[in-house]
Amino acid sequence: MVTKNTLGGTFVSSQGIAFTRMGYGAMQLAGPRVWGPPADRDEAVRVLRAAVEAGVNHIDTADFYGPHTTNEIISEALAPYDGVSIVTKVGSVRDDNGGWPHARSPKELREQVESNLTTLGVEALDIVNLRVGGGPDGHSAVPGSLSEPFGALAELREQGKIKHLGVSVVDADQVAEARSIAPIVTVQNWYNVAHRGDEALIASLNEQGIAYTAFWPLGGFNPVQSGALDTVAERLGTTAKAVAIAWLLQRSPNIVVIPGTSKVAHLHENLAAAELELPEDALTELEDVGV
Repeated sequence: MVTKNTLGGTFVSSQGIAFTRMGYGAMQLAGPRVWGPPADRDEAVRVLRAAVEAGVNHIDTADFYGPHTTNEIISEALAPYDGVSIVTKVGSVRDDNGGWPHARSPKELREQVESNLTTLGVEALDIVNLRVGGGPDGHSAVPGSLSEPFGALAELREQGKIKHLGVSVVDADQVAEARSIAPIVTVQNWYNVAHRGDEALIASLNEQGIAYTAFWPLGGFNPVQSGALDTVAERLGTTAKAVAIAWLLQRSPNIVVIPGTSKVAHLHENLAAAELELPEDALTELEDVGV
């Protein structure tokens, strides 16, 4: 169900979780390559507080951003998180070279959940996404069972350490398998105007009252696709990113987005995209961009 207000409205899941359709992704609050502290920690704190003041009610993060950096900044800026859901993810860690190795054994997942609890300063995590895939491009689903890792998170939910669960970088079969183990409130995948492999999945999730969190709104475009997006943006007097975000919000009522930035000025530019209504001729033009 979608209710209208600013920030593109609010999607209310079948579990009763209300997501403003414009969220905020905290990945850019860490240092270069998502490693170490930011150059301006005070600005990072200001960005988070400005997002919440503007009405954003969910912040996407992970303890492996930094590692630990973004969670610690979120805690400093927003604790005790009144009216704001912190959505974290597990399934990877960082190695000494800044790599992102998978870490999905039950023991590793329990350690990651405990680390998130510590760095966010909470007794229970609002929403935890199990990040599953990756593939050659790092962002695509990889077929296979998620029963063991998701089952481990379901046990932690039963123990009260996690309130709600989700999955990330998954295919439809993996979503179905996860739902057979425990309820989910969100699926977080790569989807945008140029990369539309999840159309059927999004429609199915909408029918089930599950949010679809689309990440990387400008990711994976070829030059022709980028040119088409730029043409529409120029005609509308806005930016390509604003058009990409507006397209997502008009595509399906259960799509929520989590654009990130480390600057307050850029944050407000991103949030303004929720007020952009793409006309029919622009939507028709962009229809040919997708694959």
